[in-house]
Amino acid sequence: MARNKWAWTLLLTCSALQGVAQNRVDAEAVPSTINNRNNVNYTGNRAPLSKNYFTRLPIGSFVPGSWLRKQIELQRDGLTGHLGEISVWLSKTDNAWLNKEGKGKWGWEELPYWLKGYGDIAYMLNDKTMIAETKFWIDHVLNNQRDNGDFGPSVERNGHRDLWTNMPMLWCLQSYYEYSKDPRVIPFMTNYFRYQLSVPDEKFLKDYWENSRGGDNLISVYWLYNITGDAFLLDLATKIDRHTADWRQADNLPNWHNVNIAQCFREPATYYLQSKLETDKQASYNNFALVRRMYGQVPGGMWGGDENSRKGYNDPRQAVETCGMVEQMTSDQFLLQYTGDPMWADNCEDVAFNTFPAAFMEDYRSLRYLTAPNMVQSDSANHAPGIDNSGPFLMMNPFSSRCCQHNHAAGWVYYAENAWMATPDNGLAVQLYTAGTLKAKVANGIPVEIETKTNYPFEETVEMRLIVSGGQAEFPIYLRQPNWCENMLVSVNGRELKMPRTKSGYIILDGSWKNGDKVKIQLPMSLKMREWKENKNSVSVNYGPLTFSLKIGERYEKQQSSKTSVWDARWQPTADENKWPSFEIFPTNAWNYGLYVDKYDALKSFRIQRKAWPKDNNPFTNNNAPIELKVNGKAIPSWQLDEYKLCAVLPQSPVSTNEPVTELTLVPMGGARLRISAFPVVN
Repeated sequence: MARNKWAWTLLLTCSALQGVAQNRVDAEAVPSTINNRNNVNYTGNRAPLSKNYFTRLPIGSFVPGSWLRKQIELQRDGLTGHLGEISVWLSKTDNAWLNKEGKGKWGWEELPYWLKGYGDIAYMLNDKTMIAETKFWIDHVLNNQRDNGDFGPSVERNGHRDLWTNMPMLWCLQSYYEYSKDPRVIPFMTNYFRYQLSVPDEKFLKDYWENSRGGDNLISVYWLYNITGDAFLLDLATKIDRHTADWRQADNLPNWHNVNIAQCFREPATYYLQSKLETDKQASYNNFALVRRMYGQVPGGMWGGDENSRKGYNDPRQAVETCGMVEQMTSDQFLLQYTGDPMWADNCEDVAFNTFPAAFMEDYRSLRYLTAPNMVQSDSANHAPGIDNSGPFLMMNPFSSRCCQHNHAAGWVYYAENAWMATPDNGLAVQLYTAGTLKAKVANGIPVEIETKTNYPFEETVEMRLIVSGGQAEFPIYLRQPNWCENMLVSVNGRELKMPRTKSGYIILDGSWKNGDKVKIQLPMSLKMREWKENKNSVSVNYGPLTFSLKIGERYEKQQSSKTSVWDARWQPTADENKWPSFEIFPTNAWNYGLYVDKYDALKSFRIQRKAWPKDNNPFTNNNAPIELKVNGKAIPSWQLDEYKLCAVLPQSPVSTNEPVTELTLVPMGGARLRISAFPVVN
């Protein structure tokens, strides 16, 4: 059936098994879904809110496999799962989150930052120990609501109540409710939002953090409204939007803090659900484009802003906070629901595959605050003012950088939760291709299970097998076509569909599905070079969604975590530094190379080399990388560490050098803790 003027239709007759009754599947190419109704199986937006293009499935609907499950398990076994042994902010002594009056020495954003990832990992992996720990904190929050509806640490700044720290805790409660259906959650949130509505305007969202991040509060208000329909919540949403920092400026942002940008640029598009003003939605697109135009001439999906973006500092040696990576992926996931635009899924993959994993030791037992596309030394030195932080912000330290230390927990589990979404026509959409098992409802409540096998993005093939309750059901499956993929191939039960050459959007497989039906997707990957003209004509190299970096030998030097932590780090007296060491990483070979490629056809200069899939299922390390690239390069002797002991700014390409031609090995950027990802080009 044609859904819009761009749609095309093919009819495919296919059979799961020879001799079994045939089923007909229609295939269409569309830019997105049509948000003209709500999915009948999952809670969508109530009127008068705009309907979502996609609806997030409840926690636990999808359980990941392959490398994504491995990353989450490493988090569970690493810093995320054991942060309660280290962080004083998670101490159960004198903690303001455990006190009804909100009094205590320890209590701000750190606990909910950690819990929103930790709890979701617990639910997703069905880890009983983690679930019990999560419930300990949730029970205290629910039981300690004050008579006026307020809750949490009673932090006051300049004479008014700071509401920021409650915003991430509301997200923890939402996940807990989806998992448990605990009847305490809904009246708790209702009473809290009535309290917020009662706060005088002159005292509402006035502090820096809460003022910037009101959009997180807005998401929770809409979540509750879609369950209860209480009209006062829309009044509160308008109040929140009115008092949140102005993220609607054409050529400016309220502040240039990288986490605030990644987290808050979505606020106007969130309020668009209520205002229905196209200018609100467009404001979030403008914010995304503005920061990348000014500081984002770098690979990896983020931008070179350090903690605070500064004019004149836009080289790929500028870094981004690990918190910023998590928040950018989270924003992408929400904006995909609000706008239906698959570009947000493309960006989410870019950050997840190429930037986020390199922020951690491969066992996820420590992390660093800042990670850059060009980063050739990860040490405890003070690199300011080359980077916008004074202190040991480039090393791997489990005791350090208290925001990222806690907030990183949500990165991979949120990614997994948003791999699949429900569609308005009671179907399902695969947004982020990854292995795992989905259990969901389609049509008018029919349970289905879809098992996906793939090692994407390290391979091109995705295979799905359907189990349909009752044996058969009619519903659509949307397959996202990434923007880098020019010729997506799809077959159903072994019969190939003739696919159009669409740039991006979705292929809909719509029809009657049976037990055992199989879908095979091929996403042919090719080499591409991106030129960053605003950054000295440097280039980066992609193979499909993966960006590649120079393979640099890594020498790890173990350090004492308490001696190399940043100034505001706090840890428990019983934290074992021998169990939780920090590390500096130094290069063991030269890194100052430019690419020496064919003048007329640069891509033919590269050779793809495939390797066996890693036995430990973790491809995000240099040694484990299942794919490498070979290319010639030349050393650039003048390109060295600068006076701040950072990789010096890029030389202008093309660079003249008389050094001999050398074969270089490039590895996936996401597994390279030291890397050159934006390359000069040499003559």
